[in-house]
Amino acid sequence: MLIGLQRRLARVLEAIVLVGGQGTRLRPLTLTTPKPLLPVAGVPFLLHQFARLRDAGVTRIVLATSYRAELFEAAFGSGEDLGVELVFVSEDEPMGTGGAIANAASALLSSGDAPVIVFNGDVVSGHDLRAQLAVHAGVDADATLHLVRVEDARAFGCVPTDADGRVTAFLEKMPEPVTDQINAGCYVFRRSVITSIPTDRPVSVERETFPGLLASGARVQAYIETAYWLDLGTPAAYVKGSADLVTGVIGSSALPGPTGPALVLEGAVVDAGCELTHGSVVGVGARIGNARVLRSVIFDDVVVEDDAMLEESIVGRGALIGAAASLTRCVVGDGASVAAGSVLVDALVAEG
Repeated sequence: MLIGLQRRLARVLEAIVLVGGQGTRLRPLTLTTPKPLLPVAGVPFLLHQFARLRDAGVTRIVLATSYRAELFEAAFGSGEDLGVELVFVSEDEPMGTGGAIANAASALLSSGDAPVIVFNGDVVSGHDLRAQLAVHAGVDADATLHLVRVEDARAFGCVPTDADGRVTAFLEKMPEPVTDQINAGCYVFRRSVITSIPTDRPVSVERETFPGLLASGARVQAYIETAYWLDLGTPAAYVKGSADLVTGVIGSSALPGPTGPALVLEGAVVDAGCELTHGSVVGVGARIGNARVLRSVIFDDVVVEDDAMLEESIVGRGALIGAAASLTRCVVGDGASVAAGSVLVDALVAEG
């Protein structure tokens, strides 16, 4: 029996997904729903993350939850239908990125030198996870970070590396960055490194854990790949990420339909004269009249009346967009109404 358990553990590749944030920049949508559970390209965003991990060989995923923690298990259950095992570990109070990782590690089965993937739960990325794992194993790293190159690194902390791809520093935002490489929020840790992260106080993995590893002489390796990468933290990024998945700019095996100019989910009714394009999504049970919907995300049970126009907007569950209303770069909360003939630009509309 012991030998069988050891063999099973040797085959398990585990991941931790950090999903504890409150998603304040996407309010009012996140007042009731955590950001990782919001629909992106027709399914809760985490399904795209689970699919990427599963496709890379991960069999067991620990979700590090905090805000509205009970909703995650209610949404996904054990993960059996998704082809992975899901485990849920919640924080009583926010403990930073490092603290969240350390807290979630209590549910890991792996030990010693086993690799553990850690994902930020709000990033769309097309990078090659298997290749990152191979780099980690090939240099026997203590931690391996996915880095991306950006045109302007001034808005980010930057991560310089040497000729062998070893990380040499973690630098805060600066007016003249020394490199265009930034942290993309996907790590491979040696399991024993996670064990060393304190659990009794807040810890920032970026400001404390990684610099501490460098100071101790540990091998912190970079995996640099300039693939698709997008943080979904703002309404504009959320719309872009959903549209890019729908149109096939970035692939996902969790997409609930073929790629194309739009995605209409089962049970939605769209008028034959509706212009629906640029990667728009229409949710289950929604009813769209003779309207224009361009690069927008329409949640379940929404009603959009005739002659309305939506562009780069998000409309929450059960909302009503009145006839001839015009919305550009707007966020409409669950159950909210926009009066007929309204013209809104860069607006937030909440229920009531």
